[in-house]
Amino acid sequence: MPFIFLTALLDRDNELRGRTLGADDYVTKPIDFDVLATIINARLARVARMDIWRPTVDLSERETDTLTWSARGKTSDEIAQILGLTKRTIDFHLDSARAKLGVATRTQAVVKAVTGRLIEP
Repeated sequence: MPFIFLTALLDRDNELRGRTLGADDYVTKPIDFDVLATIINARLARVARMDIWRPTVDLSERETDTLTWSARGKTSDEIAQILGLTKRTIDFHLDSARAKLGVATRTQAVVKAVTGRLIEP
């Protein structure tokens, strides 16, 4: 469920504190109810989409590991050293994850996996 922080506190420190507590959005007073309604609808649509999309993608542990390291900026060679595997094996797992996610590139796979909360970079 989305968490929207409504407040009268406009300063940056309070916004950072609210986001640190888990707020998905930070809305200050006076409230523009059209903007608030748009934010709520967008957040609820995202939650609904995640409920439908996420269970249909079943990444293996190695696919998740390789995507996570790729999201952190590591190359296939670096990931191979970290995981104690060969570069060829890393590329195999990344290609498999890419195919499961239905995208053409490694970067698209990382973005889709992060957006879908399948990995945390």
